Amino acid sequence: MDILKGLNPKQREAVEQTEGPLLILAGAGSGKTKTLTHRIAYLIAEKHVAPYNILAVTFTNKAAGEMRQRLGKLLGQDGEDRRFMPYMGTFHSIAVKLLRIYGDNIKVPNNFVILDETDKLGLIKRAMKQLNIDPKQYNPKTVASLISSAKNDGVDERTYADIASSPIQKKTAKVYKVYVKLCTDNSSLDFDDLLLKAVELLSVKPVRQELQNKFHYVLIDEYQDTNKVQYQFVKQILNKNHNICVVGDDWQSIYSWRGADFTNILNFERDFSGATIIKLEQNYRSTQHILDAAHKIITKNQNRSEKELWTDKNGGKEVGVLAAKSERHEAEMIANTIYSQVSLRAREFSDFAVLYRTNAQSRVIEEIFLQNQIPYKIVGGVRFYDRAEIKDLIAYLRLIYQPDDLTSFNRIVNVPKRGLGEASVGKFLDGRGQTDLITALISAEQDTKFTPRARKEMSDLGKKLSSLRDLIDTIPIDELVQKIIRTFKYEEYLNDGTIAGEARVENVQELLSVAKNHAGLSVEDFLTEVALVSGADESADGNVVTLMTVHAAKGLEFPVVIVAGMEETVFPHSRAFYEPEEMEEERRLAYVAMTRAMDELYLSYAQQRMLFGQFACNQISRFIEDIGMTPASADNDNWVENEPQYEPSYEPDEVEAKVGDQVRHQIFGDGAIEDIDGSVVTINFSGKVRKLNAAFAPLEKL
Repeated sequence: MDILKGLNPKQREAVEQTEGPLLILAGAGSGKTKTLTHRIAYLIAEKHVAPYNILAVTFTNKAAGEMRQRLGKLLGQDGEDRRFMPYMGTFHSIAVKLLRIYGDNIKVPNNFVILDETDKLGLIKRAMKQLNIDPKQYNPKTVASLISSAKNDGVDERTYADIASSPIQKKTAKVYKVYVKLCTDNSSLDFDDLLLKAVELLSVKPVRQELQNKFHYVLIDEYQDTNKVQYQFVKQILNKNHNICVVGDDWQSIYSWRGADFTNILNFERDFSGATIIKLEQNYRSTQHILDAAHKIITKNQNRSEKELWTDKNGGKEVGVLAAKSERHEAEMIANTIYSQVSLRAREFSDFAVLYRTNAQSRVIEEIFLQNQIPYKIVGGVRFYDRAEIKDLIAYLRLIYQPDDLTSFNRIVNVPKRGLGEASVGKFLDGRGQTDLITALISAEQDTKFTPRARKEMSDLGKKLSSLRDLIDTIPIDELVQKIIRTFKYEEYLNDGTIAGEARVENVQELLSVAKNHAGLSVEDFLTEVALVSGADESADGNVVTLMTVHAAKGLEFPVVIVAGMEETVFPHSRAFYEPEEMEEERRLAYVAMTRAMDELYLSYAQQRMLFGQFACNQISRFIEDIGMTPASADNDNWVENEPQYEPSYEPDEVEAKVGDQVRHQIFGDGAIEDIDGSVVTINFSGKVRKLNAAFAPLEKL
């Protein structure tokens, strides 16, 4: 097979440039995986380099598997037969291989155990217990996150103890030291240790020389996402010929929160003098309209490389803006945009992806999709009402409403942690008789079969639940949910100092927004509404709309992409407003979101949005303004870009109607109203029953 067949001139140049340091700046959709795979095949087939003399590093096991399959086809070999493959895998998988073989040089046994996150947290809790550090004062997850960050920066326990300054850093330094000893005693390494120990291994001269003699060519994918330890690993494993090829795009570096340092790719020329730089700028994914819009956003960043993507794909729609009045209206407009094309058979549901900055934004979109029977799936996350923190709070609410709800009790009895063991809870349940759970908890204060601590914790839980139960008929549902959160310090429990913890808190705040929107409902009615939404069936087939965060979308592509929540404090995120570096990362994130689109791209925003239980009127995202679109006036939803105007798909009009009326919907056609519940109307469209919000649905009475 001709290895160079099907490559464009720049890709071909990158493949044939085999000697010395090479940086391939590969723009979004420019065929970087193809180029990297063909380069490896070229080394083996044309330059006669033995596969075992090549080290190829990817960032996911999936990417490594895909590359093996492609390489196998190019070489006419079985992609699963590792004898014909180079050393290929993630940094971590390669580190494991090296440590299994050479680890005894640094006192790492070859039968070491790799700790998962649960095991790791368990050892950290044990270390904290040994040090008498109160887990209520210092969250073990926060301590674990700090230790992980230190390891990713190449900071061992001794160095961390020297640089720790804040109270929690000083406590973490003590835990770090004990934790390392516990790992050593158990012959175990955590995920971060793998790279740290691999770098330590390469400091052993005989091992380093052996590996440098072994690996004549080193290729690194997604180089913009390497952290400090990975960077050190690469530098040490290279031999004097510096036959290193790195592929990446600093414009798509979006993982600084987990230690990635995009300046590694910007500093490549400094690190390797005489390096060749080849830019892959021909895009095979998106239309020029999409590329131009994304380019206008990313070029506002100061710290970046220079390139400009182009495509020979003709035509395509201008980037559209969906201007909504509220987050619910925004979701209606997104649903309308999707269904209008599907109903005309111009698109399948699977052609669409809805991207958002934070997981909490999915809730209202999910609800509108369910109401309109638009099938969807959540990728890289779980449905809103299936998220643990939401299920916890709903369980509290259910138990307050129904004190005999054993399922809800079992869920929250130790959330947040109260030190109530399985044995104590079992004794409690066995001995409560016919008494409701809340009353029985209060009564446990006098029960001598429990330890003093268990008696106190049970009684305290019962009294708090009882006081909340007394409020059921006296305060609105949103205030009751807020009371639950504050009474049990639930946000403090969730917020462990990590990005994931922050996302969990945002989900809780979104539940508050749900409760605020249903403030007029009783607890019973609110729980019913939630149960109906959370219990809705998901589509069984693959023809579904994809919902995901922008982070989860990296590396994917869809014919039509809708980016929701394009407002200041939402996207860009409020966290970025005080740090220029974080704002630049938000721009890179917006660039990634937009370049997922192949044919059509829509950016949506809401003039008013319920955030954290409060209405907020945010400014339109600066990213929309970067493209050159500005609002014509504050009184309408029109958009102006060099004269042409963009309008929302429809303006909502309230419909005065009654059961039995014949109505027409611009997408669903003619139907008959079967039920009216407030602003929600149930309509039978030729046998398909749909629930629509009359305040927003484009209905016309016949």
